[in-house]
Amino acid sequence: MGNHTTVTEFFLVGLSHYPGLLLSLYVLCLVMYLVILLGNSILIIISILDPHLHTPMYFFLGNLSFLDICYTSSSIPQMLIIVMSERKSISFTGCALQMVISLGLGCTECILLAVMAYDRYVAICNPLRYTIIMNKGLCAQMAAWTWITGFLVSLVQTVLALLKPFCGNVIDHLTCEILALLKLLCGDISLNVFIMTVASIVILIIPLTLIFFSYIFILSTILRINSSEGRKKAFSTCSAHLTVVVLFYGSALFIYMKPKSKDTKTSDELIGLSYGVITPMMNSIIYSLRNKEVKNAVEKFLIKNLYLKKI
Repeated sequence: MGNHTTVTEFFLVGLSHYPGLLLSLYVLCLVMYLVILLGNSILIIISILDPHLHTPMYFFLGNLSFLDICYTSSSIPQMLIIVMSERKSISFTGCALQMVISLGLGCTECILLAVMAYDRYVAICNPLRYTIIMNKGLCAQMAAWTWITGFLVSLVQTVLALLKPFCGNVIDHLTCEILALLKLLCGDISLNVFIMTVASIVILIIPLTLIFFSYIFILSTILRINSSEGRKKAFSTCSAHLTVVVLFYGSALFIYMKPKSKDTKTSDELIGLSYGVITPMMNSIIYSLRNKEVKNAVEKFLIKNLYLKKI
């Protein structure tokens, strides 16, 4: 038990031991944030305007792009302000909102990637019934429950953390992140740790297991395709999603499933930064560069608009 502190604000001192990195970090994060906004906005606009992309795959991709914009917008602008300011503080309410939103969106993405894997499984393993199974009603329900579940898990964890007394208000992190905040709590946090462990299993392990088995069935089906062109086409529809899964779950598992220590290491902060900025940026790049349908739709959109301007 420590001395309780009435907290009205938090000080975010992540990477403060490396002041020379702050300007480089500011520029890098600003550029990546702009790429995230531009890339994901293009994916959303294209998937809405092009009738050929009105499919379950692009409906879920639109959700993922919107999620990535919201996820980075919940923390990056505030982080950029704090990095360049002398008083690196955020209000208690602001910190709570940032934690609920960013954690909720992170949980939502975990489930959404599993839903997208199921969509690819049905498309490749049961193509004749794909449009019947993945109808608009089911897609809308799956997307809605993905968002609801993610934010319920986030709300429970955040409320349990904020109800505890604090022994300080200095967060050794760049954003209001729940693992960093738990280190400031006084008294017994065994309930918080238990809830977080259960949430990690539900949000990380179970969806990852579903993704793994989906791709086992997908791979088995692809290998039974006679033509090499058919195998290549089938695998190309999954390669972008599989790349995103590896990037996202790799960093998420490192952050939330590794043994916890009292002190925050620089490597933890940098991996947390990659989880919060680099992965959302790569999502739009991967789905743009590795997807012929998206590239064709962008080309048609640009050609059409340039043609209309000339007229």
